[in-house]
Amino acid sequence: MKLEVCCYSAESALIAEKSGANRIELCDNFLEGGTTPSYSTIEFTVKNLKIPVNVIIRPRGGDFLYSEIEYQIIKRDILQAKKLGANGVVTGFLKSNGEIDFRRTEEVVGLAKPMEVTFHRAFDMCKIRCWLYRN
Repeated sequence: MKLEVCCYSAESALIAEKSGANRIELCDNFLEGGTTPSYSTIEFTVKNLKIPVNVIIRPRGGDFLYSEIEYQIIKRDILQAKKLGANGVVTGFLKSNGEIDFRRTEEVVGLAKPMEVTFHRAFDMCKIRCWLYRN
């Protein structure tokens, strides 16, 4: 079994690796449910760990309905995470009706390649999860 640990600092990521974690989900702002960490935090963590680091890409807490400006920031953050050597990104997009925003999801998957992309907590907020299983 693999163990991924959600870490809210570079220091906690180092401790998690020493404690046996197989992968890190690097975040900031615990009280907001996780937001994009600083570029310096990403760079330091990636350079100082031997295990994969996946970075949450989320410009703010709250829902997963992002404005066009927020979406542009998300895309830039993904490119920066790639440049800094992240193994993958963790993100998610919903539409106002509660469905997954497949257009944005597919676009960021393409943008992130060859990094891994994990669709995260937005899935828990999706109002039509059963529809996803059928399709």
